[in-house]
Amino acid sequence: MPTPYRDLFDIPRDVAYLNAASCGPLPNATVAAGRAAMANKAQPWRLGADFISEQNERARAAAAKLINARADDVSLIPSVGYGIATVAKSLDVPRGSRALVLEDDHTSPVLEWEARAESQGFLVDTVARPPGLDWTAAVLAAMQRPGAAPLSVVSISSIHWTDGAVLDLDAIAAATRRHGAAFIVDATQSVGVIPIDVASLDPDALIFPTYKWLLGPYARAFLYLAKRRQSGIPLEQTQHGRRGVRADNDVYFADLGYADTARRFDMGQRDHFVSMPMTSTSLDLINELGPATIMRTLKPLVDRLADGLAGLPISLTPARYRTPHILGVGFPNGRPADLVQRLARQGVFAAMRLGKLRLSPHIYNDAADIDRAVDALRSALG
Repeated sequence: MPTPYRDLFDIPRDVAYLNAASCGPLPNATVAAGRAAMANKAQPWRLGADFISEQNERARAAAAKLINARADDVSLIPSVGYGIATVAKSLDVPRGSRALVLEDDHTSPVLEWEARAESQGFLVDTVARPPGLDWTAAVLAAMQRPGAAPLSVVSISSIHWTDGAVLDLDAIAAATRRHGAAFIVDATQSVGVIPIDVASLDPDALIFPTYKWLLGPYARAFLYLAKRRQSGIPLEQTQHGRRGVRADNDVYFADLGYADTARRFDMGQRDHFVSMPMTSTSLDLINELGPATIMRTLKPLVDRLADGLAGLPISLTPARYRTPHILGVGFPNGRPADLVQRLARQGVFAAMRLGKLRLSPHIYNDAADIDRAVDALRSALG
């Protein structure tokens, strides 16, 4: 049955785009918002005095709603790496302690700690990829490893980006609190599809961009910071990060105190005329549908993929540890070197990630797309 959401996008019927985990296509409404915003930038004298602040706050509020946060606790940032760096700058990691990361996790939740470890005197403890992909058990075991250095930071992705193996954030958060460590989550592959409630999860920080599952533009991301983490020094020193530095005041540096909310951590030059309205338009769509509905829409598609590929000489992320919207396909006996290109020639678009084919549908996909992908893979591997 065709999805009711495909008409929201400019995707031809003969294209099976299964690569949202890399880059989500912009909805038609978001493209229109971008064109209107470009016209505003072409004639900036037409903008109202509050236009910029209204756009910023609209995006902030939409991002906060996605994770059940207060808008005051969300910062406007350009990337996940920026968010991790912001947290790391203000986090006191004791010498001799350790920061826990995942093997082959994305760069952002790993390399910031690798870069700081030697000069700050702490260790980066990498949790090895578990053979059965039970990352949760592996992380919990690493936390409790006898003789290990005290735990100060747990910096992980919510879903392993290579194959869709999911982590139980609630269990890991509870264990992290018992150790008195900071819990930092790169939720790139979760927010917008998997319901996340920071009020109950209570991470120290949770970060996500818009250009994948949130169907937004590049260079827009959000940093949630728990109230206990909002007193640090921002990565950049900005006018809007201070209580009383305003160009339209008679006295410019009237009050150098930092803003009392997560707004102090907003990126410099945050006033993006074009991409911020686009971001809000995409987030409004995701909020309107709701992550729970999106998850229920995508799980049958991933299950259909897994069922359709049965019998091929491949390995799949086990259903028990598989997120509902990403399927990782391994090739124990080797894979065709040009597999991605062969699929593309048949109208199927996916990505190779560390030796696995990653298939990631979104709301514009339907059963016909899945069947096209299954047929193309069977043709390539049969």
